[in-house]
Amino acid sequence: MKGRSYPPESLTTIDPGSGRSVRQVTSHRSIHHHPFYYLPAYDDAMQWLVFVSHRSGRPAIFAEERSSGRLVQLTDRADLNEWSVHPSHDGRWVYFTAGCGGWRVSTAPGFHEECLADFGDVPMIPPGMVGDAMGTTSLSRDDRWWIVPVKTGAVARLHAIDTASGSMAVVCEHDSIGHPEVHPDDSSLIRFAGRFTDRIHVVRRDGSNHRLAYQRDTAAREWVVHETWMPRAAVGGRNEIVTVIWPHGMIGIDVDSGTLRRVTGFPAWHPMVRRDGRSCVADTTFPDRGLFTFDPSRGPDAAVTPLVGSRSSNAGSHWNVDHCPYDDGPVQVYAPQHTHPHPSFSPDGSRVVFTSDQSGVAQLYEVALA
Repeated sequence: MKGRSYPPESLTTIDPGSGRSVRQVTSHRSIHHHPFYYLPAYDDAMQWLVFVSHRSGRPAIFAEERSSGRLVQLTDRADLNEWSVHPSHDGRWVYFTAGCGGWRVSTAPGFHEECLADFGDVPMIPPGMVGDAMGTTSLSRDDRWWIVPVKTGAVARLHAIDTASGSMAVVCEHDSIGHPEVHPDDSSLIRFAGRFTDRIHVVRRDGSNHRLAYQRDTAAREWVVHETWMPRAAVGGRNEIVTVIWPHGMIGIDVDSGTLRRVTGFPAWHPMVRRDGRSCVADTTFPDRGLFTFDPSRGPDAAVTPLVGSRSSNAGSHWNVDHCPYDDGPVQVYAPQHTHPHPSFSPDGSRVVFTSDQSGVAQLYEVALA
């Protein structure tokens, strides 16, 4: 029920591999997960840890009040797109899509919901489990601009919503738009994912300078996935995207000059960069070696350090390849995202939150780095 408060469910265990203390945030026997890997799960002051819980029989937005440990249910609706969730950096709102619109819910008592955009007769929960079917959104670091992709028939449109004025504009159109991300240092610069053939796009919020940032090596059947911006301070002021070339490691792409650099040869799966750009946390699969950290600004010789095991089921047999499987023809994908760890740094870089179904059902976990 919206507004209901649950007592703390936190449990502390010791990771058998690393010996680190791991806090299990949720324990109800239902699916839980945090936002997608490159999106924040906390507000900047870390008052709230935002996640999705299925304990009512359908997904709802919850937040752990970190000062007390209590769990607060923020939404109770049948049309929530659970992978669209994005907490505001100031801790006042949680943004999400539902029904045919874009919404936000207040974290203040009363938990007022506000519709910021009506996209017409289009479902905000598209069919599928991966890529553009997830419907992830992105909020600028200053909380001013909310970027939302919407698919209407064969056309996908990227919308920019001004959270202060309520105005909305279409940034660009493409046949597929997934996983948008506003640059952390420039709210006018956006990246998004197209299809596997033209994965990484960059565009200005006003629609100008839309371009493909990286041309994949088709002869090598490169699988370009799981990209994210690097903070400018960590890469000499450049606009750089780091991305996985699965399962051969990561590269960095200067989106203005086209210059490439090798980031790591380690088979990082979902890499999330810390806000200072000096550390990256990633999960692994085929095989699952657990979670690891490394410095993405130092180059391929940077040490890769084990963090903790995830012991999650990591559903998705299509990841057990050394090239892009879509080059071989249509692929039946079964990859429920709550089975993937998706490790993500806290804003202060002191801890990592991740999801694991090691207990038999997906729960939320947090590990301190100190």
